[in-house]
Amino acid sequence: MRRTTRRVGVVLFQLGGPDSLAAIEPFLYNLFCDPDIIDFPFARLGRKALAKLISTTRARKVQHHYAVIGGGSPIRRFTEQQAQALEVELGRYGLDARCFVAMRYWHPFTSEAIEQLRLEHLDEIVLLPLYPQHSSTTTGSSLNEWQRLFHDDIPVRIVESFYQHPAYLDALIEKIEEALGRFPSPRSPELVFSAHSLPVSVIAKGDTYQRHIEETVQILMERGGWSNPHRLCYQSKVGASKWLQPSLHQTLRELASKKVREICVVPVAFVSDHVETLGEINHEAREEAYKLGITHFEMSAGLNDSPKFISALGQLVLRALGDAFHSYSYLSTDSMGSHLAAELLAAAKD
Repeated sequence: MRRTTRRVGVVLFQLGGPDSLAAIEPFLYNLFCDPDIIDFPFARLGRKALAKLISTTRARKVQHHYAVIGGGSPIRRFTEQQAQALEVELGRYGLDARCFVAMRYWHPFTSEAIEQLRLEHLDEIVLLPLYPQHSSTTTGSSLNEWQRLFHDDIPVRIVESFYQHPAYLDALIEKIEEALGRFPSPRSPELVFSAHSLPVSVIAKGDTYQRHIEETVQILMERGGWSNPHRLCYQSKVGASKWLQPSLHQTLRELASKKVREICVVPVAFVSDHVETLGEINHEAREEAYKLGITHFEMSAGLNDSPKFISALGQLVLRALGDAFHSYSYLSTDSMGSHLAAELLAAAKD
């Protein structure tokens, strides 16, 4: 196999999460200090005070979510596992890659990731936000932070979104099928797709997140070939302003009122398990569902370091490295053999 000599850095962006109960409030403070999250007239004057108020109040409300999943978020561990697996995957195609984790609101921060990558003497960098659906509050915020901090003279390429990528979709479908397989009849439960909510005001400004989420659900249902009834809802609302609806709680109540007794919740906007899947869905929503009379509740597991998902990330990086990959961006793992990948990589290098 022909190998390339250039050294490529891949930066995996995530929001991050508190690694202890004591870290919850400062994590939330960092989040609500973000101008891509809190923006209003004269925000520079009032943002920190508002962030302090919200984080103090919110920390008390969500502490039990973190307590029931072990006292902290596992998102760093899962993201670092993804980074390590992606290095191995890219190495299979002859790419000398180094992968770094850059969290937006907790360690390792973007600044820490930049310090690490500067030690590697890289020839090129690929930015890989781990948000399948683009939003100014996730992908936009992570890339804005990168641009504020990184001004080195190294070529940088960006993966903006990947919710339509078949290898990513196949990884999701695999997890959904695993969850459906835990029902007596896999085609009987209702599929409930749940995504992190956003303020309606953000969508009104042109944010593409809601459209991307809806398209993801539509493509998944077509690609999965399921005949199950399905619906989309949103979770994790903060504050009193209007957010995307219906909520997961509203959806559970409506399903129970219609005598639905089996549901499978699919976290459709997350690529790793964390407090919103393990705490909000698999613990809180599960308990609520049982109290409402739903007798069988399952949640599809996060993608984490699923081989199918790591393969999808590898294809995204290869595509980002050069125009030679664009026509191959939607090849599945099986159809994209190592020989072909090596040829494409060599073409991009030339």
